[in-house]
Amino acid sequence: MIKINLLLTRKEKKKVGMRKEGIVLILSVALLLMILILFQWRLEKEKEDTLAQISNTKKEIAYYKSLTTEVNQAKEAQKILLEKLNIINSLRKEKSTPARVLDELSIDKPEKMHLESVKKDGSRLGIEGIALDDETIANFMTNLRKTKLFKNVDLIVSEQVEQSKIKLKKFILSCEIILM
Repeated sequence: MIKINLLLTRKEKKKVGMRKEGIVLILSVALLLMILILFQWRLEKEKEDTLAQISNTKKEIAYYKSLTTEVNQAKEAQKILLEKLNIINSLRKEKSTPARVLDELSIDKPEKMHLESVKKDGSRLGIEGIALDDETIANFMTNLRKTKLFKNVDLIVSEQVEQSKIKLKKFILSCEIILM
């Protein structure tokens, strides 16, 4: 009869199985460590990307804040310009604006005449000035009557004065501004 010792093979199989289990365990731990390292690396990368994004967002916020101050300044400038434009438009709508009256006076004034003052009281206009002679004053009055802006042009005072040894005529006119 032959005796076979099976215990050794079981022990050897157990040793081989243990080795395999040890290798599998080591490989599993190594794989787990590699997965954890990869996961950690990915988290660090996401963290860096997020910090970079936060930094870029802060820069954009600072840029847009500077733009809002510029926009607010532009709005203030626009508001001022709109107010000026409204004033100009209201002056254009008025037919007898001070600018139009002064413009008409400067157009109708002869070269030999100098206006010293223009006073407005309601619709009445008082004009004081100096002319070379009576004919210049008469031409000025005729020119004012021809315009559609003035009526009842009257000479109040005309007197002779001497300036720098030259005889001149000082005058005061009164007229009404026609409101259109």
